[in-house]
Amino acid sequence: MKIIIIGDGKIGSVLAEQLSREKHEVTLIDRSGDPLSQSNNELDVMVVEGDGASHEVQKEAGVEQADMVIASTGADELNLLCCLIAKKLGARHTIARVRNPKYVGELTLIKDDLGLSMAINPEAECAVEMARVLRFPSAIKIDTFAKGQVEILKLSVTEDSPLNGIALMELGKFKSKVLICAVERGKRDVFIPTGEFRLQAGDRISIVASPTEAQRFFRQVGVTKSRVRQTMIIGGGRIGYYLARQLLAAGMDVKIIESDLAQCELLSQLLPEATVIHGDGTNQKLLLEEGFEHMDAIVALTGIDEENIIISLYARRTTKAKVITKINRDSYEEIVGNLDLGSVFYPRRICADNVVRYVRAMQASNAYASMETLCKLASGKAEALEFRVTKGASYCGIPLQELSLRDNLLIGCISRNGHLITPRGGDTIEVGDSVIVVTTHGGIASLDDVFSGKKQPVA
Repeated sequence: MKIIIIGDGKIGSVLAEQLSREKHEVTLIDRSGDPLSQSNNELDVMVVEGDGASHEVQKEAGVEQADMVIASTGADELNLLCCLIAKKLGARHTIARVRNPKYVGELTLIKDDLGLSMAINPEAECAVEMARVLRFPSAIKIDTFAKGQVEILKLSVTEDSPLNGIALMELGKFKSKVLICAVERGKRDVFIPTGEFRLQAGDRISIVASPTEAQRFFRQVGVTKSRVRQTMIIGGGRIGYYLARQLLAAGMDVKIIESDLAQCELLSQLLPEATVIHGDGTNQKLLLEEGFEHMDAIVALTGIDEENIIISLYARRTTKAKVITKINRDSYEEIVGNLDLGSVFYPRRICADNVVRYVRAMQASNAYASMETLCKLASGKAEALEFRVTKGASYCGIPLQELSLRDNLLIGCISRNGHLITPRGGDTIEVGDSVIVVTTHGGIASLDDVFSGKKQPVA
């Protein structure tokens, strides 16, 4: 597909990297030549220097033939204008980055008028994922599928865990309907395991289950934490606002520490039920005075990655709280992986994943199954994809044991009429099903891509 990205900043560069990796024809537009030069040297993309809101610049980039235009500059209004111009010039689909909370509600009213296919809000999307983890603090990360009926939860195997040393075929003794779909071991190894696979201490496992079964399983393996009631958010920017709003709606007590006085005053107006403190979130004395040690959850959301890391390390060593850390720089991933920072979130990656899902869904628009959800697992080395079977295909009605599945791939769950099926060899895929697939293969755009020319065992 021909994709044009306007704005070679934090989001634009990540999108360009992921989409070019998936073999799309990507062109970057930016006013500044410096980031474009770096992208041109490091990525397989074309670049155009100029104002993305100029129809002449867009024409130079080939917008008329573009399958998609993504506007990801730092200004919401500019992004909407870029998309409007691109649509008028002939672009098939447009996506705008819109971050201002004031625009979120109004956008639904004018989306069609703007010809906008999708709006992305990295901060709001990140806050949704953080709130999900705080509702179930035993997990490191949670992704939802089938309209919330299915979850993929990530947790660590400790030395004293009953999971340490057992083979996956022995999971039945826990009497919970769960399936371990991916295992991270060490810094680089990721496995889509079979029944013979044996877990080790230090493994980070991803399990597929319904919310009820997941809670039962977590209790049985002894990793259940009490419900989060009090949360301290350090950093009152956009993510802090979106997260606090969700937690307050869920009945939690929220305390926000923010260093900018004007932002504190704004948050006090927008979130009257929250306690907003003006102060330095890295000040140990202030944290202790505000009850840092007694919090159920601590979320480090300042605009500086190093501060977030320090705050989270301090929280992990001095409290029993659930800790969440926001990291902006992808270059810190290897360093962060060696630190005990609790649940780590990269906002720009979450946003990029949603765009990639939309692009793949466009590619497979004529397939028998539409892509509903795409989530990255195992630090991006594996993917979980949800497909809804919309019409009869050659694989419908055939037992899975008779189908030929690609290697390094697992059908993790089938949702049928509100009932969840943990797939076995005799189960089938039917029209109307939601099918969740976990794989280390990148670029899968349709359920047809799941099947290969040779048979593979089904978990």
